[in-house]
Amino acid sequence: MSTPPAVAWAGADPYAAALRTGRGPLFLRRSDGWLLPLEVERWCARADPVDRAVLDRCEGTVLDVGCGPGRLVAELAVRGRTVLGIDVSEAAVEHTVRLGGQALCRSVFEPLPGEGRWGTVLLMDGNIGIGGDPRALLDRVAHLLCPGGLLIAETAPVDVDERSEVRVVAGTGAGTGGGVFPWARLGTPALLRYAGRAGWRAVGQWTAGGRRFAALRGLPRSRPRRASSRAEPPNSTALISSQRARKPSGDRPVAER
Repeated sequence: MSTPPAVAWAGADPYAAALRTGRGPLFLRRSDGWLLPLEVERWCARADPVDRAVLDRCEGTVLDVGCGPGRLVAELAVRGRTVLGIDVSEAAVEHTVRLGGQALCRSVFEPLPGEGRWGTVLLMDGNIGIGGDPRALLDRVAHLLCPGGLLIAETAPVDVDERSEVRVVAGTGAGTGGGVFPWARLGTPALLRYAGRAGWRAVGQWTAGGRRFAALRGLPRSRPRRASSRAEPPNSTALISSQRARKPSGDRPVAER
């Protein structure tokens, strides 16, 4: 599996600033001026009823990829579940830890604890777009999950399959922001197409609160896997710097005026 190119999400000062205040506005901006709003207020709040219903579906140990400020990690921890969040933003990891969750500052494409033994992987808030290459991300998640493990992904609320170069900006003007990085937006039909070709089995899809989700089941392994980390899900928090692919959500694009 080829690793997506390094990106600048982790160094996006507008994102870190938004997490400190818990407020936007914050956007992903394409070079042509197209804007995708990021739901900072929702991410920084506690898990809402839609989130909690998703978490009810989790099985076994849970890895939240692109955990952001940690609302899902914190909710699962309160439930007594073994859960780890990963994010390339140090600000996001620190916020997660303050909420009482465990998190690593690391990319999904770097070595991780418990590889091949996670019961559930979460790709919420549009994180199926990490790295701009859904095929590579699905392949990586397959190596993180235990045989037959569960992937729950939040998809765009429209039927879309697009990839672009974006940056995080704090307003609708040109402004300054983090560096450019690759991102993808997938609706559920596109995700299911990629997943089916890669051997995943769809086990559910649903809409709640204007958000869309899909659950995929990994198949028992029939091909050699990459070498896995021997570490079990950690019992203490570690912070390890990284500069690779990460996060947004918000699926209502806004055209620049």
